[in-house]
Amino acid sequence: MNIKRLLFLSIVAIVITASSCTSYKNIPYFQNVNRDSIFTETITNYSQLTIQPADLLGIHVTSLNNEADAKYNYNLERAFGNSNLDRAEENAVVGYLVDQDGNIKMPSIGTIKVSGLTTTQIARLLETKLLLDLKQPTVNVRIQNFKISILGDVKNPGTFNITNERITLSEALSRSGDLNITGIRSILLIRELEGKRTYVPIDLTSKDIITSPYYYLKNNDVIYVKPNRARSEDNGSTFQRAGLIVSVLSIIAILLQR
Repeated sequence: MNIKRLLFLSIVAIVITASSCTSYKNIPYFQNVNRDSIFTETITNYSQLTIQPADLLGIHVTSLNNEADAKYNYNLERAFGNSNLDRAEENAVVGYLVDQDGNIKMPSIGTIKVSGLTTTQIARLLETKLLLDLKQPTVNVRIQNFKISILGDVKNPGTFNITNERITLSEALSRSGDLNITGIRSILLIRELEGKRTYVPIDLTSKDIITSPYYYLKNNDVIYVKPNRARSEDNGSTFQRAGLIVSVLSIIAILLQR
């Protein structure tokens, strides 16, 4: 094999190897944001979470009738009994489970329709109903089982429990340690709501995701980050690619000295 042919094959090898690397233009987020000046926009796409079947509600009631409050507060001892309290504390999240008809059942009050309401609306509704039994009742309502799952090419995939009712897509990705450099910036959001499953492609390189109705996540949302082709083929072995390029360049240098 002559020197020219060796040079040609070496150059081809470098080109093929380099082309398998992630292109920088596909990496940054929010590429169409003007970074030369400050830009402010009004938030119009945020709305409070509404309750759906299978949500678990933590409801805490206080009033001037301290002893009467207890029957409404769903706690570990009431749910499992003193003998099973250790197991309950380790494994259980307790509360009022919203059934498939969108209802919960509470002592004295009975069945209450909560599906489609916010936690604030439920609290006000319960305060009104409890006036028949309690003096100056105050109700706090939280979603106990609010969680999201992040899969695919991120640093720390997993399921994350959310302690409040407001989390954005950006915040969720930061909890997973962000995308790896080989993760494709067009991700997939999977959402189940009102008996329907929706698959939403989202382009992280565009600032338009901030105004998207899917930017604020809902309970049980799943985010999937697809790896690029290079990661799929060789599990992102950057060092192997770099070693190959160095080897080829060394061969070319030797050939050029002849």
